[in-house]
Amino acid sequence: MNSSKLIFWFEELGKEHNDLVGKKCANLGEMTRMGLPVPPGFAISIDMYKKFIEQTGVDKEISQYIRDVGELKGKGITVFEEVSQTIRGMIEDKNMPAGMEREIVSYYEELCSRVGIGDIPVSVRSAGTASRPGMFETYLNVKGKEDVVDKVKRVWASAFTTRAIAFRANKDIPIDGDMLGVAVPKMLNARAAGIGFTVNPVTADASKIVIEANWGLGEGVVSGVESVDKFVVDKQSLEIVERMVGNKLKQVVNKEEGVEWEDVPAEMRSIPCLSNEEIKEVAKLAKTLDERLGCPQDVEWAIDPDFPESQNIFLLQTRPAKVAVRKAES
Repeated sequence: MNSSKLIFWFEELGKEHNDLVGKKCANLGEMTRMGLPVPPGFAISIDMYKKFIEQTGVDKEISQYIRDVGELKGKGITVFEEVSQTIRGMIEDKNMPAGMEREIVSYYEELCSRVGIGDIPVSVRSAGTASRPGMFETYLNVKGKEDVVDKVKRVWASAFTTRAIAFRANKDIPIDGDMLGVAVPKMLNARAAGIGFTVNPVTADASKIVIEANWGLGEGVVSGVESVDKFVVDKQSLEIVERMVGNKLKQVVNKEEGVEWEDVPAEMRSIPCLSNEEIKEVAKLAKTLDERLGCPQDVEWAIDPDFPESQNIFLLQTRPAKVAVRKAES
């Protein structure tokens, strides 16, 4: 691979590129390489972030600020919030160097050309080398080259969220110890979305696939604040063995700019958001990842009605599934 490149199409990447572009981007590349349905997009490398902070001088500003602040371990949330706000402001206030901006814009314009949509909506997602779900920022339904460049900076700055700083401080990791790649895939117009586990995350039963789903975008599931549908599928036969339909009151949907929570129409609240065929297809894709990657997976997916029914389920992320540790009975 060209060592001077700073941005890559997903199809150029695989799981071996984790340290180059971050885990999320590497996994998107690996799934693309497998021939699985992944939205088209590109990955901005961690080296581009390093180049940004060096060219703008913000690396030295952050280092000096961290030295001035001193030891953070054991400090309260107010201190972490202040440090977060200060460092994020340092990054976000810097202009993107002209050469880097041209490079990001050229990939965005090529993505628009590939898909055949001008100012195509994308998501701009953080990709660290270690999986830290929910710790960094994601921006959804981003349109236009100026907004994409701005959101890339904001994702880089989100390496310093309050939660991320507290985590690193209390784990004896350097405060500036996380550097982020950025995934920029086409934004899906999700009718329904969710997650799929190829092992039961509570019971550790690896013979079942557990799917959780809601109307709209997947944030309506991963946020954990709304009731969702839950389906259990036998991993071998792909038969649905259990279903629990939630009373789904809220969903996350695309707006003209960004996304919003809105009410689910009354007639859709208590009906399944997935058909039996869709449940089985999500389970089939999750099972494929489980088998190809060699361990149980936690998979994010979405269904986009803008595509034909046989081609409308897309994979947005996969990572090793975490299983609750059950205490031994005394």
